[in-house]
Amino acid sequence: MADRDERTGTLSGLTEAEAKEFHKIFMTSFVIFTLIAIAAHILVWSWRPWLPGPNGYSELQTGVHHASLLASRLIG
Repeated sequence: MADRDERTGTLSGLTEAEAKEFHKIFMTSFVIFTLIAIAAHILVWSWRPWLPGPNGYSELQTGVHHASLLASRLIG
């Protein structure tokens, strides 16, 4: 019955100890997710940068041209 009295004063319905435990798990998960996301962005950037190079987006035209040639060969 004493646990019920501790829970009535909070919006979440958790005791202070439960809230601290949840916060610890949440922050640990958030930090791990953020580190994985940063690593993924670095790897993707090293593989294929998403900002144009020194020649601008004209460099992309060669890739589009090759892709269109490949698609036309496959289709017909």
